[in-house]
Amino acid sequence: MTLSVTVRNRRNTPPIIQQFGNDVAGFADRVVSVPVGGVGAGVNSISQLLSTYDENQKLKQQVDQMAQDKVRLQTTENENKELRSEAKLNNSLIDYQPITAGVIARTPSAWQNQLVIGKGKTSGIKKNMPVLAGKGLIGRVIEVNQTNSKVELISDDTDTANRFAIQVTNAGGETVNGIVTGYDKDKNLLEMGQITTKVAIKKGDKVTTSGLGGITPKGLFVGTIVSTSSDDYGLANKVYIKPAGNLGTVNVVTVAAKQ
Repeated sequence: MTLSVTVRNRRNTPPIIQQFGNDVAGFADRVVSVPVGGVGAGVNSISQLLSTYDENQKLKQQVDQMAQDKVRLQTTENENKELRSEAKLNNSLIDYQPITAGVIARTPSAWQNQLVIGKGKTSGIKKNMPVLAGKGLIGRVIEVNQTNSKVELISDDTDTANRFAIQVTNAGGETVNGIVTGYDKDKNLLEMGQITTKVAIKKGDKVTTSGLGGITPKGLFVGTIVSTSSDDYGLANKVYIKPAGNLGTVNVVTVAAKQ
């Protein structure tokens, strides 16, 4: 035993068989450890990738939520602005009982012709009542149900539309009568036609309802003249009006009920 220990301690290298066994064991260890290490690294990479994906999904949801909140906030601000505008309008309707209503339907095919509001007979709405939005007239009630009503817009230029009778008052207090004969949706301009008077009118003159049609009461603000065209005799045959009410986007309206 002493000799064996002494010989082992004096050798700088192990025997040939032991070397061979050590080399085989080391090679086998590398063969096993390299794939295992690769699998471990791959598992860690996949875990990190899944974690990154989850974080991205959460961030995307937060971004989508922020976008939705921004849209809701903008919608609320627009509705509040319209309500404040309607409140100011209501204060000017001295001879009327204002009834505020929300727009609940407006089809793309009849966008400039009609809309439906969320109040009807139960709220005191009656047929032919004028409907206003923003600063002026936008239409009249043509159909009344228990809880909703249909409104014919002043921009309705179809053959079946009941035209609105209007008048222009110039700086000298003289008036020019006519009716709404058309609407340019691209320029958002009403067209006034059937003018027979020689009274001079110009840009900036105010346009109101004349009451001559026997349906819409007199004196409701319609808009302001932006341009005119004349015939060969110098008479104004077409008058273009910037409507006071917002005909493009209407969310809240005021129905003027006669007191």
